[in-house]
Amino acid sequence: MSEGHSAAVPAGRTVTACVLIIGNEILSGSTQDLNLTFLAKGLNAVGIRVTEARVIADDAAAIIAAVNEARHRFDYVFTTGGIGPTHDDITAQAIADAFAVPLVLHPEAKRLLEGHYPPGGLNAARLRMAMMPQGATLLPNPISRAPGFRVANVFVLAGVPQVMQATFNELQHRLKGGARLLSRSVSCALGEGTIAAELGALQSRYGDLEIGSYPYFRRNDFGVTLVIRGTDRARIAAAIDELKALIRTLGGDPQEGQAEG
Repeated sequence: MSEGHSAAVPAGRTVTACVLIIGNEILSGSTQDLNLTFLAKGLNAVGIRVTEARVIADDAAAIIAAVNEARHRFDYVFTTGGIGPTHDDITAQAIADAFAVPLVLHPEAKRLLEGHYPPGGLNAARLRMAMMPQGATLLPNPISRAPGFRVANVFVLAGVPQVMQATFNELQHRLKGGARLLSRSVSCALGEGTIAAELGALQSRYGDLEIGSYPYFRRNDFGVTLVIRGTDRARIAAAIDELKALIRTLGGDPQEGQAEG
């Protein structure tokens, strides 16, 4: 599966993605990642399910190993971070090494950067942003012009959220996915222990759905929000009806939240 793939996805097959968040600043806690939530929502909108995400240090060996593992396990891999102009931006070289191809000056990327900076402004550091694995396809960046790139099923995006989002918005419509993951939620003022056995039985009856339990605690209130996810709207509706009924039998008052998808 790759960008621009023209074949239809077989009915019922889940199209998967892995997100690799690259950056020491994320691991140290000095910067909060804002990209995973955006990508997960954006990918699900086109029927691609993020089933794994990792945060990786700015370490070439770690990036190469993660990319090579993920690109064989998932339909899509998205990386964020490490493609800027400074010495610690090593993602492009690591991707080239992962695919065993040289890192080369991409002429179109250079042209885009030359058009963005004033005459003489494209110094050696900025020119690093035009260095890409041989054979890479550019991913447009409408914010600062320095493009991301794609090699096979690996999409390499900037770590700056505004730039990453703008680039993803440009390519999203070309991605080929399967059925979207839908969800509905119900909350009630019951403890998880009260509802656990019945919830487990409900999950057994609806093995094609995901049922998650998320307790909440407020100053004068506690309870649980139960989320049912799947790709079949009718099956989700049937499970929600059963869930509401069992909550009532346990003395709770089910309150349905806003549906997603």
